[in-house]
This record gives sequence, C-alpha cells and structure tokens, in this order.
Amino acid sequence: MIPPRDMNKILAFGSKQAKKRAARRGQAGELGRLPPEANITLAAEREATGVDEILAALEQDLIGLQPIKQKVSEIASLLLVDRARRRFGLEAPRPNLHMCFTGSPGTGKTTVALRMANLLHRLGYLETGQLVHAMRNDLIGEYIGQTAPRTKKILDQAMGGVLFIDEAYYLYNEKDPNDYGQEAVGILLQVMENDRDRLVVVLAGYKDRMDVFFTSNPGMASRIAHHLDFADYELGELLSIGEVMLKQAHYYLSPEAEDMLGKQLTRQMGDPLFSNARSVRNDLDRARLRHAFRLSAEPDRLWSRDDLMRLEPFDLMSDERL
Repeated sequence: MIPPRDMNKILAFGSKQAKKRAARRGQAGELGRLPPEANITLAAEREATGVDEILAALEQDLIGLQPIKQKVSEIASLLLVDRARRRFGLEAPRPNLHMCFTGSPGTGKTTVALRMANLLHRLGYLETGQLVHAMRNDLIGEYIGQTAPRTKKILDQAMGGVLFIDEAYYLYNEKDPNDYGQEAVGILLQVMENDRDRLVVVLAGYKDRMDVFFTSNPGMASRIAHHLDFADYELGELLSIGEVMLKQAHYYLSPEAEDMLGKQLTRQMGDPLFSNARSVRNDLDRARLRHAFRLSAEPDRLWSRDDLMRLEPFDLMSDERL
C-alpha cells in the first residue's frame, strides 16, 4: 500500500501549475470565440495547427502501417473538430487519450508516439508535447520507499507531454505479492485519471503479454482508450525501409547486394529475436563497417564517389560465411 502522505504528494504535485494552464487555456478560448452565425472550414483549422504537416511527416517516417496511420488520422480529426467546436462555445468532455501500442520491436511504436505527442501539442491538448521514455527500472525501486519517488520523478518529467512506458507488462508481477510494481501501477492509475488533461500515457509491448497485463490490472485496462496494433513488416517493406535508410546516409546497394539482403532478411524473419526495422538498420550498419574496412585495405587505390556509396555482396556477408 502507498502511504497516504506519499499518495497526496503524487496527486498534488504541479496543481498550482495546472490551474495556471487552465486559466491560460480559458483566455485563449475566449480570444478565438466565434459568433453563432459564423462559418468555419476545417482546412483553415488544419493549416493553423499544422496537422497535415505532422501526418505527412508520419507518412514519410514509416513504410506501410496503414491501419496505424489511419487511426492517428482519426484521432487528429476528432481533436480538430473539438477545437473548432470550442470556438463556437460548444464544450465537450476532453476525450480519453491514453493509448496502448502493441507489436514486435522495430515496428515504429516509438516513432508514432513522438508524432502523437507533437500532434496533441499542436492541437492544444498537451502543454509541451515532449515524450519521456521509461521502463520498469525507471519507475520501480529495489527496496521499500524507492518506488513512489522514482515514479513521481518520471511523471514530473513527463507532465505536459507523453509518458511512453515500454515493455509495460514488466511493471507488475502477479506471481509475486511483494513486487513493488503494484505500487507504481497504483500511482499511475491515479495520475492517469486525475491528470488526464496534463499527461497522456502510452503503454507498449508484445500484444499477448499486454493482454495478460490488462487482465491482471482491470483498472488500467479501463483507462486505455486507444489500442494500436503494429504488425510485423513484410519482406518488401523491410527492403524499402533499408533503401530509405541508405539513401539518407548516401549509400546504395548493388543489384547483387540487394538480392543478398533480401535472402538474409528472409532467414532472419524466422528468428524470435528479429526486430523488424531495427534488424535492418543493424544489418546495414554492419555492411557499412565492412565496406569501410574493404576500402581501407587498399589505401593507395583510387576510389570514385560511386565506390564510396555502393555496398556490394561482400559487405553484407556475416563473418560466419567468410
């Protein structure tokens, strides 16, 4: 159990700042108030907030993931219409924006969370829009009395933005009644409810494990409004991701090297440790290392600009195959 004094501190921190922000939001709303007979276009609202710019950046950042992009667009539309309604004095309860991102590593969850934080800030739903990344060790202590201060510190850092908790199912171990994670979950539940106008929490992890976590923590499940499932990338999408990564670094694959990368990724995709775009990046980083070593082995040879950009099959070969 959390001592009443500690819980009161958790719930009270930043209350004065919250009142000041509420006052500023009220003043801003009055300045933008429109008469009932006025008309408004959502195109103008989109331009004023930069929503299209954020959605375009998300499209550029991520290959595929159309269901995820559609969901983000739907959330943006809801908040945009709410913004337009407020200008006519049509107030409505603030929508619940806490989310759960499920999927394998390297499928774009952190990237989407960053864009979502920016989106919510542009639309006036978050004060700063920063993203704070946390895991179990950032929130939960090893001894009695450590967990509440650690959790408060992370929440304090995230206020005004998004708290992204990766591998969130590790927060609570149902089999260990003395696990301090239960204390952190209890604090999170209170803050997610009482400070939902100041903080958006995104829980992330593998879907099957998150399902178990929510079953063990029904209070947490009831506070999550949006569930976004990030599917694993297909081979063609992984190759496109690799092409984008190389283009940004001014490299490219020869046709033979591209064929080898495809075969290499096909083998890796069956590995339980495969991490999608992250694995592609690791493969290409190793290829750049071997490319540099290959060129450095002939210090007196004349190399062209194309030589410095082109990766060959040798550069993609693992040490075991040499």
